[in-house]
Amino acid sequence: MAQGAFLGYNPFWMKAKVLIVDDEEAVVKALAGALEDEGYGCVVAKDGREALEVFMRERPDVALLDVWMPDMDGLEVLKRIKEVDSECPVIMISGHATVATAVKAMKMGAIDFLEKPLSIEALLLTVERALRRPPGGDAQRDRFPKALLGRGPERTTSPQRTIRKSAVLYGTGLHSGQKTGLLLLPQPPNTGILFYDLAEDVAIPALVDHVASTDFATSLGKDGVYIRTIEHLMATLHAYGITNLLVKVNREVPVMDGSALEFCKLLDEVGLQEQKEGVEEIRIRKRYEVRNGLRVITLEPSDRLEVEFVLRYPPPIGEQRLHFVLDGPEGFREEIAPARTFAFLKDVESLSRMGLAGGGHLHNVVLLDERGPINTELRFPDEMVRHKVLDLIGDLYLLNRPLRGKIRAFMTGHRENIALIKQVKEDLGL
Repeated sequence: MAQGAFLGYNPFWMKAKVLIVDDEEAVVKALAGALEDEGYGCVVAKDGREALEVFMRERPDVALLDVWMPDMDGLEVLKRIKEVDSECPVIMISGHATVATAVKAMKMGAIDFLEKPLSIEALLLTVERALRRPPGGDAQRDRFPKALLGRGPERTTSPQRTIRKSAVLYGTGLHSGQKTGLLLLPQPPNTGILFYDLAEDVAIPALVDHVASTDFATSLGKDGVYIRTIEHLMATLHAYGITNLLVKVNREVPVMDGSALEFCKLLDEVGLQEQKEGVEEIRIRKRYEVRNGLRVITLEPSDRLEVEFVLRYPPPIGEQRLHFVLDGPEGFREEIAPARTFAFLKDVESLSRMGLAGGGHLHNVVLLDERGPINTELRFPDEMVRHKVLDLIGDLYLLNRPLRGKIRAFMTGHRENIALIKQVKEDLGL
């Protein structure tokens, strides 16, 4: 197949060359046809040894590499490509790989992992993202419009951030009870935070418009695909100021120990990458309020993001109050992230009948009866209200940008949080 001129899909990357390696001729033809239709030049190989020869001769801009091939498998080819050119982006493809294989490939330097049968749209987007490494904001679709955000002369811009390298975490879904995991992939400026369902090949932006459910957790939905329990991860991304990230997951973000602590440790391990482009913060200029019976949440002007939360239950919880200012990852990691999901013993049976809390085991939830915790010791005397603040910080980040304002909340949950965010979004025309 002849190398073609690069014409249309990304005019900032002229004559980009893609190496396609797969032992199935039909797959090679389909991929090359789709890529060449978009102006990419393609070179191909049918096995690992030929792939290395073609790579050395042609020096492609990006490689699509099948995992399962005769003689030399894709992981071995990946290793050798990285030894020759550590900067060349490699995308692994497979129809039979496990999550463990995907994780291994990512640790070896692959930038992404696509499952067969491949979606052409997903393929093209992945190749485009690969070619924009290192990030180049000019070629990006702007997810951070500036209109109406400041509503005044004072405008504040924060740097956009992603993570330095790909990361993986294993766990169990709180409500599904199924073993799951997530892959975190760095993204160029102005991408936003995207959740990608591995089973259905659907990407869902982490925006309030895509909230599909607030029952016991915040869930995103699109085209009949749902990703549940995103709030703890979103809170961590909020605290660390991460604006661009692809989160690959199978239906539900793992609950870990019921807190956000493992997400903090993961981000601390992989590190952050500050990007040249900025994102304008939302500065609240008026008062917003949501009431749902006795539950009330308000948002007022402030020069920082601060939360005052009041939780009032019968004993053993009683009344708990917390004032927290989100000014970076350090305070969040120490004061909020360790607070775990809590549940009452009397409610466990009803949740089970509803098909929820299937993954809520003794190690990832604080279980309470009328006397207090029955399965663990509290990390804070007021751990319950701290966890409510954790959830709130996560829900707030569905505005897709930093926010400056003061939240006052009484007994509220995901439903009220999302209603408040929708008010702000509609009022500011975001």
